[in-house]
Amino acid sequence: MTSSTGAAAGYRPERTLRLGVELRRQFKRRRTIGVLVLMAVLPLVLIGALALGGAEEAEANSRVNLVDVATASGLNLTLFVLFATSGFFLVVVFALFFGDTVASEASWGSLRYALATPVPRARLLRQKWLAALVMSVGAMVLLVVVAVVAGGIAYGFGDVQTPVGIGLEQRTALVRLAGMVGFLAVHLLVVGTLAFWLSTVTDAPLAAVGGAVFTTVVFAVLEAVEQLGDIRDWFPTAFSLAWTDLLQTPVDSGDLFRGVVQGLAWSALFTALAFRHFARKDVTS
Repeated sequence: MTSSTGAAAGYRPERTLRLGVELRRQFKRRRTIGVLVLMAVLPLVLIGALALGGAEEAEANSRVNLVDVATASGLNLTLFVLFATSGFFLVVVFALFFGDTVASEASWGSLRYALATPVPRARLLRQKWLAALVMSVGAMVLLVVVAVVAGGIAYGFGDVQTPVGIGLEQRTALVRLAGMVGFLAVHLLVVGTLAFWLSTVTDAPLAAVGGAVFTTVVFAVLEAVEQLGDIRDWFPTAFSLAWTDLLQTPVDSGDLFRGVVQGLAWSALFTALAFRHFARKDVTS
């Protein structure tokens, strides 16, 4: 039987491809399990590396940075982990989860069957975008939680000692840490949505992921070209280290605010391009 609109009786677009179903599908994939395992192991690896060579490095390097205070407390280790991973490792993670979600379905030949269920195109893309966001942010939160716990066991659950000698009380530091994770989530969402857009353009997951990572690296290199002047402040990768301003007392929120607004703007643009292209795409795989 069909309804007056021509759809099968009982068919409701809003009930197709529920987010929980998509998340379960994604969590069962090997790449998801592999990323989560890496996130849990990485802080332990860094603790081991600091134990083996931290003292010698601190003596040899007179420059003050987060490495010098990484062993001051578990929260200090967490800050060092974020600093060490936000430049490239987390970029790859966000690009992987967002860039692989649509292109992998196309490469497997299952995308057209999902649309024939039928799942409306806009809903399918929205659910995959939300699933990628949950997994990306969840992976980063896992990294932070493991770093806090493992670092606390190794170095104690004390206050934060900043590289410039300013201390942050533990409760204040936890609030600041939550702000840092939030800022990085917005900043890395730019990379993720770029990969998501590319994922709707190509049927090759590696092309989407690699293209987003490569573009991010190119912009990061161009940021070092001083001759470009203020143009660099409008790059998608601009203000990537603004989260470290939360270590200041009082906090200088200028770059933080602009980084969030600009990050959301770039993310909205790439997401809109993805929906526009997918709506017109001839899905044959």
